[in-house]
Amino acid sequence: MDRRLFLRCIGCTAAVAAATQTELFPEILGGIQNACAFDSPPQLASVEARYYKKLDEHGIECEICPRHCQVTDLERGFCGTRENRDDTYYTLVYGLPCALNIDPIEKKPLFHFYPGTTALSLATAGCNVNCKFCQNWEISQSRPEQTNNFPLDPRDAVNTCVVRKIPTIAYTYSEPVIFYEYMYDIARHGQKKGIHSVMITGGYIEEKPLHDLLPQLDAVKVDLKAIREEYYRTIVHGELKPVLDRLIQIKKEGTWLEIVYLVVPTLNDSEAEFTELARWIKTYLGNDVPTHFSRFYPQYLLKNLPPTPLKTLETAYQICQAEGLEYVYLGNVPGHKAESTYCPKCGAVVIKRRGYRVLQTNLNGNRCSKCNHIIPGIFS
Repeated sequence: MDRRLFLRCIGCTAAVAAATQTELFPEILGGIQNACAFDSPPQLASVEARYYKKLDEHGIECEICPRHCQVTDLERGFCGTRENRDDTYYTLVYGLPCALNIDPIEKKPLFHFYPGTTALSLATAGCNVNCKFCQNWEISQSRPEQTNNFPLDPRDAVNTCVVRKIPTIAYTYSEPVIFYEYMYDIARHGQKKGIHSVMITGGYIEEKPLHDLLPQLDAVKVDLKAIREEYYRTIVHGELKPVLDRLIQIKKEGTWLEIVYLVVPTLNDSEAEFTELARWIKTYLGNDVPTHFSRFYPQYLLKNLPPTPLKTLETAYQICQAEGLEYVYLGNVPGHKAESTYCPKCGAVVIKRRGYRVLQTNLNGNRCSKCNHIIPGIFS
C-alpha cells in the first residue's frame, strides 16, 4: 500500500473539507460523498496530456511542472494523475471532478475580482506537492481511482454556469496544474459563453504551460507558502524559485493576480520573513497586488501546532503596510477590519466585508466613490 492510499484509508470522512459548508450541486454530484472507492475502481480518463517529451528506452519526461518526472511504461508521475502508456502520456482525470460546489468568490480568496459574486468551484484528485498543512489532503493526496469522481464534460460545466447565472468557474481545492488539460478546455469554452475562469494554485508550473494558459484565464490566486527555500523543501516538498518566477510572469503577462500567505506558527511567521516578503512583492510585483495573510488551523500533518495568534497576523499586516503595500488583508478571522478594502489615498472603506460576505461597496466603477482614486481590480 503506497503513502497516498494509506492516507486515503485513514482519512475517509469527506471528499474535501473546505467544500462541506457551501452549496452543493446534488443534481450533478449526488452530494459530496466518501472518497474511498475500493470495491469497483472507477473508469479513468484516457486523454493525451500536454507538455511531455519521449525519452530513449520507452520513457517520457513530463514538462508541465518543475519536477520533470521521468516515467517509464505503465508508471505515473508524482501527482499520480498522469500515466505513460507505451510512450504516450495520458491524463487520467480529464472530465472527472471529485469536488464541485458553488462558493463566494471571496472564499478563494479573490477580493478585487467581481466582489460579492459566486464561482462554480471544481477539483480533481491529485497534487504536485505535498504540503504538511493541506486542508484538502483527502483529495489532493489521493489518486483518481481512490476518489468518487463524477463525469462532467467541459461544455457541460460551462453550460451549467450559464443556466444558473454563475459568472465564474474556479479551479481550486486541489492543484489545478495537475488537471491542466481539463481546466484549459473549460476556460476556453467559458470564454465563448461569457463565463470567467480563475485558477487557485500553488504556482508550481513551468513557464510555457502557464504562458499558454493565461490568455484563457481572468485571474490567478497564488498561494505563496513562504519566502524561504528551506520551508518549501521541508514543509511543501517543492521549490520556491519556480513559484517566484511564475508570480513575476503572471504580473508581466497582465492577468489579474492576488497572493495568499498562510501564516504557520513557528515555521514562517517571523517579522523578518514578513518584511522580506513585503519587499519582494513591492519590488517584483508592485505595491498594489492584494496580499492576504491567512490564519492557520491544525490540519493533516501539522496537528501539533496551534492556530495562528491574531497578534501575529496583525504584525504581518502592519509590517506590509509600513513597507508600502496598499492592499493587505487578514483571512480566517471573520469580523476583523482587515477583511475590508480601503482606499489608499483617502482611507475610505470601498468594500466592506465580513467573512465571505460583501456588506457594502463604495465604488464608481473601479474608483473610490469618495476621492475618485483608482482601485486596481476587475469590479464591473
